[in-house]
Amino acid sequence: MRGRHLDGARHRPMLIAHISDLHIRPPGQPAHRVSDTYARSARALQAVASLDPRPDLLLISGDLADRGLPEEYAHLRALLAGLDLPVLMLPGNHDVRAAMIAGLDLGPHAHTGDGFVQFLADLGGLRLIGLDTLVPGQSAGALCETRLAFLEEALATAGERPVVIAMHHPPFDSGIAHMDRIRLIEGADRFRAIVGRHAGIERILCGHHHRPIQARFAGTMAQIAPSVSHQVTLDLAPDALATIQMEPPAYHLHSYRPQTGLVTHTAYVERFPGPFSFVRAAEAT
Repeated sequence: MRGRHLDGARHRPMLIAHISDLHIRPPGQPAHRVSDTYARSARALQAVASLDPRPDLLLISGDLADRGLPEEYAHLRALLAGLDLPVLMLPGNHDVRAAMIAGLDLGPHAHTGDGFVQFLADLGGLRLIGLDTLVPGQSAGALCETRLAFLEEALATAGERPVVIAMHHPPFDSGIAHMDRIRLIEGADRFRAIVGRHAGIERILCGHHHRPIQARFAGTMAQIAPSVSHQVTLDLAPDALATIQMEPPAYHLHSYRPQTGLVTHTAYVERFPGPFSFVRAAEAT
């Protein structure tokens, strides 16, 4: 996380911008030959920086780089440098931990001493727990005993704070078969059991699937953010091919108030015509 420590009044409204799956490549080198992920990520970060009110935090839930190359993290670091926002980051299956740690300022809330890239932070009245689900060389995710122990300790010390858990790989099936085969696999049952024992978990925030998806999970709500690069094709056929679509890049804005909990909005990176005033039918002629 860049910049200052997270703190803030326990009872004031908080705003979290959540982007995922940047897949940054060097400028001029599109991912999958069609997705200019550097330019799209730059526009997404600028859109977040231009929000009014400004977010209290930017959360990036994995696949920061496309190939885990040092130069990709250098480009991301440069893009983040002008934001002046606290940032919490997690690896995805496209990331390389060593290059990520060396190339980015992960900030004071990062936990990297056990070989993983995780975080623990308190934002106003919320506790934020970031879990590393990366398995090097594999597309599917895992939570081993070490990472699950980190989760349990962070939950045990949360007190009365509502908890938001962030991770790259979703722990539930979405109906997009080829993505469900590479969701969180190892440790998924243990994770579900841990979540089910803690009533204070407000939300589980994920990436990986490149689509906005929500589901009830172990007594709480789990949701997947869309990608700020390209989207996975929405195809619920069991034998659907793994393809991407150049749908509008988007991200989530999570607004937290103690009286309402977390309320999520889907925001689009690109600008569209408007805003226009509402016109009553009698005035429309």
